[in-house]
Amino acid sequence: MSNRKWIFALIPLFLLFAWLLAQFSLSFLQIHRLVGPLKAASPGAVVSGPKVVLISQELDNYFWRSIEQGARKAAVSYGMRLDYIGPDRINPAEQIKLLDKTIASKPDAILIQGLNNPDYRRLIDKAAGLGIPVITVDTDEPESERVAYVGTDNEQAGRQMGELVVQASGERGDIGVLISNEQAENQRLRLAGFRSVIGRYPGLQILEIRSSDISRLQAAQQAQKMLIQSPNIRFVVGFSSMDGLGFLEAKERMGVTGLHIFAFDDMKETVDAIRQSKIESAVVQQPVEMGEQAIEQLHDYFSGSTPPAVMYTKTYVIKKESLNPDAGGGTE
Repeated sequence: MSNRKWIFALIPLFLLFAWLLAQFSLSFLQIHRLVGPLKAASPGAVVSGPKVVLISQELDNYFWRSIEQGARKAAVSYGMRLDYIGPDRINPAEQIKLLDKTIASKPDAILIQGLNNPDYRRLIDKAAGLGIPVITVDTDEPESERVAYVGTDNEQAGRQMGELVVQASGERGDIGVLISNEQAENQRLRLAGFRSVIGRYPGLQILEIRSSDISRLQAAQQAQKMLIQSPNIRFVVGFSSMDGLGFLEAKERMGVTGLHIFAFDDMKETVDAIRQSKIESAVVQQPVEMGEQAIEQLHDYFSGSTPPAVMYTKTYVIKKESLNPDAGGGTE
């Protein structure tokens, strides 16, 4: 009987120990996920040159992987080591934490996306004060002490999209818009440029703006809700790579006719849909070139030159008539 009492007495202690062990394991895994990439060496041979850390908006986003591709290619040619890190999903707060941790790891340079955030700017200025040059890509942080910006003129890209809608609509119609995330500065700038064009035409009206969080599923769900809520919408615009495809999925699921879809970037599915006349056109960026040019600017900086404060990479429009049989690509 006494042995049984001892067993019952030990059970709570065992359960408490198991709970503490589980909490420790979860904390260890979270810290390892955030800090591990900073310690991980780039693939291939060990490079003794400058170490550059590229912090993406979203780790496995195709657009950011394309920037990484261009940056890595240029880094190899200049004898630099490139580490690529980022949050699993869009999370500005985690981008800020990763920048702070990266500065603490004392790299030779940092490539980041601008966030239009005062805490972020203070960290960029902190890096500059420690002699770590920072170059922004995709979205600028102009009020900071970053060395340069390399990427799309996002406001101009929005205006470019606006002109496409004006031409297709005959200057009349209701418009629906999907953006990736309300906190993303590049989306805010694209939307501002788009509004500046649409606002010149009284016959055009933006009825709804929703966020997709760069998720194909979320884009389709938000597009469907939009089309149910505002059935008079005839022109829809997506400002991130998944948005145009989300509109297309919602259109086909609901059997909507007469809907004109305008997309962003050149994912293969988007290009195929344009070729099949399911999507009208797309404004396309140059993410690989962004990565290459950012590393080239760092090389010039390390060589004693002063890079231009702003270097815009071009955007272009793809339509069915401009596509060749081998057209295809990648995006944000």
